[in-house]
Amino acid sequence: MPFKSICLSLALMGAACVLPITLTSSAYAQSGGQTITLAKKATDIFYEGNASEHVWSDDALYAELMAEISGLDAHGLNPEHYNLAELTRRKSDKAARERVATSAWLMAAAHMTYGKLDPVSVEPNWNVAGRKIDLVSALRATLKAKSVRGSLDALAPKQPEYSALKSEYGRLQTLASQASTRVPDGETLKPNMSGARIGLLQTRLVELGLLPLGTLTNQMDAQTVSAVKDFQISADLDDDGAVGPATLKALNRGSEERLTQLRVNLERWRWLPDDLGRRHLRANIAGFDVTAWNEGKVERTHLTIVGKTFRKTPVFSDQISHAIFNPWWETPYSLATKDKLPLFKRDPDAVKRLGFQVLDRSGSAVNATTIDWNSVNASSFPYRIRQAPGETNALGKVKIMFPNVHNIYLHDTPTRGLFSQRQRAFSSGCLRTQNPIDLSAWLLAETPEWTRARIDTAVASGNETRANLAKKVPVHILYFTVVSEGENSVRFLDDIYDRDSAVLSGLTKVPS
Repeated sequence: MPFKSICLSLALMGAACVLPITLTSSAYAQSGGQTITLAKKATDIFYEGNASEHVWSDDALYAELMAEISGLDAHGLNPEHYNLAELTRRKSDKAARERVATSAWLMAAAHMTYGKLDPVSVEPNWNVAGRKIDLVSALRATLKAKSVRGSLDALAPKQPEYSALKSEYGRLQTLASQASTRVPDGETLKPNMSGARIGLLQTRLVELGLLPLGTLTNQMDAQTVSAVKDFQISADLDDDGAVGPATLKALNRGSEERLTQLRVNLERWRWLPDDLGRRHLRANIAGFDVTAWNEGKVERTHLTIVGKTFRKTPVFSDQISHAIFNPWWETPYSLATKDKLPLFKRDPDAVKRLGFQVLDRSGSAVNATTIDWNSVNASSFPYRIRQAPGETNALGKVKIMFPNVHNIYLHDTPTRGLFSQRQRAFSSGCLRTQNPIDLSAWLLAETPEWTRARIDTAVASGNETRANLAKKVPVHILYFTVVSEGENSVRFLDDIYDRDSAVLSGLTKVPS
């Protein structure tokens, strides 16, 4: 069975699949997902025709290799997974250490380039082409330079976000031995309350740099409430100043938990190509936002509403081809039967009031007032439902399209008040986007005929209007629970879909 098929099967059973050594990413793609599963095979190819070659006989070069393998810890990878103990044991035996050293470098290089895990094992919809490298050629070039110092670091992702996470990982490693104050479980801490738990809260806020020393009053005073709000904003929580279960959980994350979170997200960056597109969108599900990038810089950020925990937004990449202003909403069959049918049974007038049109299986319009909705069965639903453009339309004024098998897209929403909440997992999978007309204008900026004036006219007309982009724009729907805030500052987010644990499981497994 192809390796990716095996990994997909494991993913469906809740397991993570560790990515073994591959020679080239192009060979990996051309073989339909099959990989050379052991570093030994790559080592055999390296020595093919050169069976007597001893490339690690120089003690200084060998010492550099061991330092490189040890240095993988800075990237959240376990050096012991790359023969470090065996390299140490065979250090004085030049003949015995030869192939072990080559195998160790190739395995480490593969995981630094492609990631340790096959992303499909934890994200079954993953379709992003990773970076390309011929590992055997890369090792030969490295050895030709007579130094391996920095050779593995050089294979790490080039994005500034990866560097920011790596820097924070190093900082927290130095703090991991320091104990942090834990605030015990209990009732929600609110303004004007007092007690020992609030003293512990204040101590924790001091440790986080949010309160100055000397403010341990055991009182939930204005300064403490303000510090709690600052923390909540940094953690993407509702900034109400009260310490409830979600805020308490975030406050009690120690260095070890944050290091784990960083390891997981460093791995996610290794799955991605260095070039995500000159102009592109990134939607971070866990961050509830969409950012518009141009030439490596963020030009726009839009708040989003993502899929509920039982209707998760998938992770994948695609190409935005067009926008539709004043769209009709072709209600998916699952939503028609699970959401709209119960509504129509309770309130038959909602069909007309909300602008729905009912069609039979032949596509002919049906007078909804003649339908006895209570007699309609969800398991044999005989209708197609769509909603006309208008103020109540579920898609709002625009939908931004990148046709895909998941039927996922970005769109407006009539319930814009939800953007005021920080935790925004309310949709049925699509990305409801704040100010989507402005985002559409950004996407159409290189399509000369679609000026902002023409966009506004199209929206004001109330008629469904399609606007094709002159050049498709890549969109990457991703899942990062640690994000860069610039200047080596990072923000830790809630793992809303509980996806970090599967990645962590794969990272802790010894490659075989």
